[in-house]
Amino acid sequence: MEDEALGKPPQARSAKIQVSHLDFYYGSVQALYNVSLAVPQNQITALIGPSGCGKSTFLRTLNRMSETVRHTSVEGEILLDGENIFSVDLVALRRRVGMVFQRPNPFPKTVFDNVAYGLRVNGGTRGAALADAVEASLRRAALWDEIKDKLHKSAYALSGGQQQRLCIARALAVNPEVLLLDEPCSALDPISTAKIEELMFTLQENCTLVIVTHSMQQAARVSSHTGFFLLGRLLEFNETNILFKRPGRKETEDYITGRFG
Repeated sequence: MEDEALGKPPQARSAKIQVSHLDFYYGSVQALYNVSLAVPQNQITALIGPSGCGKSTFLRTLNRMSETVRHTSVEGEILLDGENIFSVDLVALRRRVGMVFQRPNPFPKTVFDNVAYGLRVNGGTRGAALADAVEASLRRAALWDEIKDKLHKSAYALSGGQQQRLCIARALAVNPEVLLLDEPCSALDPISTAKIEELMFTLQENCTLVIVTHSMQQAARVSSHTGFFLLGRLLEFNETNILFKRPGRKETEDYITGRFG
């Protein structure tokens, strides 16, 4: 039953990220146990599970953001296009794998400077080319028409939903291949949430997305595949419509029907 519950992962040739036998530790405390998962390219993969189940920890290993926490260690393998992420340059990895956090975290700068930050650091883009790149990123984040007259105002002057899309635009400015989103809508109202979800559908044309969410409805709406985490283990991974309609594990069924979590 366990093999059936884990489903048939995408074939290696169509997987953008391949995770094999991943264990993660905070000091001596193990947070992830033997996680294996194939993230399909140019699709949206959702990770669900109760608080403290390890889904956000797992997400942060995918661009080594977990290394910002002291005394952590990881075992196992994560391949990005077949290349082990633990053997590549960290700055280069995070250009390829961007991240958006639970709460909007714009820099204390103007709207323009927020989006331009990564471009300046990574490529030295200047002048008209920089302005064009900022506009393109804001358009990709479905934000340009709303704030094109506020480019030189503080990012803090934007609404919460606009700030979150600004953070997405900032991540998109360096053209990442993968975008990780850690509960990006948890602090937003329903209208802003709908805009973020619509944006995700647009972005998957050129980007692979992995989203952590507590909302079963959101996972069902936006994702092609869903993984269910419990107590640091990936209990079930499958196509979203299969996992929600015919879960292979009782724990998954109990969680998505609201019996616990």
